[in-house]
Amino acid sequence: MGHVQDRWYRPEVDPTTKKVRKVKTSIHGKGQRYKVRYIDPDGVERSRTFPDRCKKEAGDFLVEVESAKREGKYVSVNAGKISFRAHAENWLKGQSTDRATRGALRSRLDARIYPFFEKRPLNSITPAIVRNWLGELDDRGYSANYRTVLFTIVSSVLDSAVEERLITHNPCKAQTIKRPTSSASNIVIWPRTRLDAIEQNISDRFRLAVTIGAGCGLRQGEILGLAADDIEHNGMVVHVRRQIRTVERRLVFALPKGGKTRVVPLSPGVLGRISDHTRDHQPTDTALPWENPDGQPVTAPLLITGDGGRLYSGDLFNKVIWQGAFRSAGITYRKRADGMHALRHFFASTLLSQGVSIKELAAYLGHSDPGFTLRTYTHLVPSSYERARAAIDGVFGRPRAAYPRPDHEDARRPT
Repeated sequence: MGHVQDRWYRPEVDPTTKKVRKVKTSIHGKGQRYKVRYIDPDGVERSRTFPDRCKKEAGDFLVEVESAKREGKYVSVNAGKISFRAHAENWLKGQSTDRATRGALRSRLDARIYPFFEKRPLNSITPAIVRNWLGELDDRGYSANYRTVLFTIVSSVLDSAVEERLITHNPCKAQTIKRPTSSASNIVIWPRTRLDAIEQNISDRFRLAVTIGAGCGLRQGEILGLAADDIEHNGMVVHVRRQIRTVERRLVFALPKGGKTRVVPLSPGVLGRISDHTRDHQPTDTALPWENPDGQPVTAPLLITGDGGRLYSGDLFNKVIWQGAFRSAGITYRKRADGMHALRHFFASTLLSQGVSIKELAAYLGHSDPGFTLRTYTHLVPSSYERARAAIDGVFGRPRAAYPRPDHEDARRPT
């Protein structure tokens, strides 16, 4: 059991009265007055000092230590002296086996987190320090989504420090911290005229990318990684088996996002355009390492390449080919609304308008959770009011004098 020592006074027994009295020590009035001494769970004596008039605080600390020891929550005073960076580097090793994902985390740590937190000891990071960092991010004009990503990383690093008993609590979870929240992006569905304009003005070698994106819902990397043998002409389906992605500044083949392949139906019109494209531009046998730059090379006859079989990273394709089509068409490029993901949104909108279910759409898009698909495209789901009315009329029949149609589809009852 620990105890609180008064360093300014020592007990002394009066030889005459035999009573214990307090006698000033040689350091009376100098330095910290109270010293809490206790034994940690490893059997090592530890201590912490407090100034004059803080005996209660010293006693409270001792109670807290003894309670934490009994509950298995004890944190060594010195454990939290490790720097944020040293702990974050260890945390990073356990985040993902995917090197591209670790690379993205590394980039965010280096660019936006380490400059502020790098050398700070873990036990020195307070809610006030976290608020100052969030304020800096806001002052620099970073989007709410980006601030949310960065905050999540910092909080995760500090959560792991709590789990490893380096600190007692995560300052990011203090009640005075307002956690950044991602703003829901407003999905803009292209009109057919915009799709046609981009399709007509993109380079001929890459026109098929527009068709595959809008007609099959593939992501950019999946479009660039699509091969001739992924097209099943008799079954009229496309097998989405790979994507092209950048890992450590090198192009590699990898499984589609989520690590799962999928099958998407092909319409006769899309299949016909694929056939026309392969007639004019022969597929290019392309060898790339699988998943990582040092992975086993895999060869695929890619449908969409540049002259001489040139490959494009997603970023380069966006800047040179995709945005080039907007310039050629004389259309202003809108950063959020006009990325290649707009083709997937067009595909989703088209299918929903024809009554394709959310579950089917999720499978075609490669979403593991249909709920995510519903949350993303719920505003595109056609109203079911007329179908509901028709279903009930099948039971009760229609009245002789029909009720007038409600002015608004969300009307609760006829007026």
